[in-house]
Amino acid sequence: MSQEPGPAQKLWRILPSSIDRRVIFAAWATFVVQVAIVGTGGLVRLTASGLGCPTWPRCTPESFINTPEMGIHGVIEFGNRLLTFVLVAVAIITFLFVVRMRRTRPDLFWLALIIGLYVPIQAVIGGITVLTNLNPYVVGLHYFASVVLVAFATVFVVRVYSTPGPRVPAAPRGLAILAHLTSVAVVITVIVGILVTGAGPHAGDAGAARNGLDPELMQHLHSWPAYATLALTLALLVGGWRLPLRRWVLLLLGVEAVQIAVGLWQARTGLPIVLVNIHMVLAVLLVAAMTAVVMHLKVPTTAIRAERDESAAPASVPTS
Repeated sequence: MSQEPGPAQKLWRILPSSIDRRVIFAAWATFVVQVAIVGTGGLVRLTASGLGCPTWPRCTPESFINTPEMGIHGVIEFGNRLLTFVLVAVAIITFLFVVRMRRTRPDLFWLALIIGLYVPIQAVIGGITVLTNLNPYVVGLHYFASVVLVAFATVFVVRVYSTPGPRVPAAPRGLAILAHLTSVAVVITVIVGILVTGAGPHAGDAGAARNGLDPELMQHLHSWPAYATLALTLALLVGGWRLPLRRWVLLLLGVEAVQIAVGLWQARTGLPIVLVNIHMVLAVLLVAAMTAVVMHLKVPTTAIRAERDESAAPASVPTS
């Protein structure tokens, strides 16, 4: 007589054993929430709500939640903290959705695990920013940690749609080197942008320290790697025009164009918080697009074989 499976066994059986709609949804949800918390974190900083909850992990020494006396700044800061729990929930669900595939899709398993472990580390860095009274370099590290999480989330989305197994180059070596140089320029652009923000008026609180750099000079320095990124992307587009990589380079170029336009607009209009927040979100989307380009420099060997088989197949002869 067979034994009735327990709750754990029943749960295990309903988890995906291959890529299905649940896994795809979880991958996109991971990406969306990681981008979203950049937007809400930017709102905290740009509305001077960085110390809306003056301590961590509690909001006040006596309470884990904001109090009415703290006003709108407390609401904004505590709301951003609550979103961390959404990230944790999404990370746990995503991990559960790929845990049965740990042997067939170890790439997804390890990516989900890394993202899941990284989220609480990011939360701790956020707590340190509060405990250091918004030290501009710690705040910058907090933002850059989100950049890394968005990159991991992008890799996860790309790999969900990819065929598992060995991969081979899909672009000439020179073009691949150019793509990696472009990615370096993107990272430099983001880092200099973080320093620009740390030197500017939006420090997260009226009394928060700045990094002491000249804001006007830093804006000019920020433009140099940005335009270098644009030039490298255009060269990448020309070099890869006949390759499937072209669509991802076009996506990267589109994000860069919008990012540059918003950057120039905000600089000429006195850094309004709406445009600065959009610029911050676009920065992580730029990293996501660049990550997608790099991820498509290689394709599964099965795709190459299928392409060769198709080209080698004899053309059908029409019958009279």
